[in-house]
Amino acid sequence: MFERPEIGNRAVLVAMDMGDGTGTGEEEFRELAISAGAEVVEVVTGRRRRPDPRYFFGAGKAGELAELVSAQQADLVLINHPLSPSQERNLERLLQCRVLDRTGLILDIFSRRARSFEGKLQVELAQMRHLSTRLVRGWSHLERQKGGIGLRGPGETQLETDRRLVGQRIQRLTRRLERVSRQREQGRRARRRAEVPAVSVVGYTNAGKSTLFNALTESSAYAADKLFATLDPTLRRLPLEGGEHAVLADTVGFISRLPHELVAAFRATLEETLEADLLLHVIDSSDPEHDEREAEVDAVLADIGASDIPCLRVYNKIDASGLVPGVCRDARGRIERVQVSALTGEGLESLRQVISEQLVDVLVHEQVRVPMDQGRTRAELFEMGAVHGESVDEEGWLLDVTLPRGTLNAYYQRRCLRPLPPEVRVAGVGGGQ
Repeated sequence: MFERPEIGNRAVLVAMDMGDGTGTGEEEFRELAISAGAEVVEVVTGRRRRPDPRYFFGAGKAGELAELVSAQQADLVLINHPLSPSQERNLERLLQCRVLDRTGLILDIFSRRARSFEGKLQVELAQMRHLSTRLVRGWSHLERQKGGIGLRGPGETQLETDRRLVGQRIQRLTRRLERVSRQREQGRRARRRAEVPAVSVVGYTNAGKSTLFNALTESSAYAADKLFATLDPTLRRLPLEGGEHAVLADTVGFISRLPHELVAAFRATLEETLEADLLLHVIDSSDPEHDEREAEVDAVLADIGASDIPCLRVYNKIDASGLVPGVCRDARGRIERVQVSALTGEGLESLRQVISEQLVDVLVHEQVRVPMDQGRTRAELFEMGAVHGESVDEEGWLLDVTLPRGTLNAYYQRRCLRPLPPEVRVAGVGGGQ
């Protein structure tokens, strides 16, 4: 049985074009590998219509890869696609080296970047969920049942023991993250009561989000020219025009084909995006593929339910792309984008003005219905001071509320709250508390 080596970073990259219009993604994958500390010695590309059930790619390609790994004395093979546990095991037997798929590589990077208690919990949860599907003949000791005089136990193999321990660890991590999430929710409730709008910085990884965040808030959050420099959400006060202020949140960067394990594990982080009243979608204007990156971020925002939140596109790094700082509007005067350089400060005052404009109408007045089985939601709305009037019908409570648009959208998406149809609306829902 093959034993996975524990050291060595000489890597062969494999990036296949699966005919889905996304290409091989070779350049991004190379950046991911380098961010993980790999020494890239060779890149293998190719094209397939569908994955092979045994090796992901055909036996001929697998044989060529085995020869290349031997010739380059590579320690690991990184594959820019998700592998099934059986494909990963088959490749490791054939290649006689470690094999890591796209999800495993990103998890390795995340484990290096996580700094806060919450971030470390999120990364470990994602790792445990990923590992739980791969505890099958991966290491030779896992299949050995203890034997010999005095060592014969109740019959549980080492593999079964590890599965049980991983399952228990997943449950503990989930419970601890739920407690952290409740603590974050308390902070968000306090901001809602104070009617402080929330702005969230989103975008493709390494687009300059953290640098822009620091420039707008005059803070010193960690920023670096590498993928996934920021994993933990950071909140700071954002001064606005007229002495007003908002809360600005810096979030984890997105990439194409973001693994589902990461979306699930980083739920608490992504909630800062879902609760925002305005999104700043930061785009690297110097990236020749920025249009594709922009579309991929929009797709991730749609996946997590944030596509209805107002979004302001910020074209960053104009010092490298040669764009002129300022606000670009369409023929109707609507804002298309703001062009800035977070590094030099060009265009930042225009961005502050636009953010203030966008947040002027952030508070909305709405009449909503809360079903009778959602008493907790009703209590939350009263606790925030959002309810101005109340009545009851056979379907639930009718509330007259004032809330930030982002908060109201979050209730619509994640709770049973729904707006009253026009035919049901009345001039002032009477009753109060």
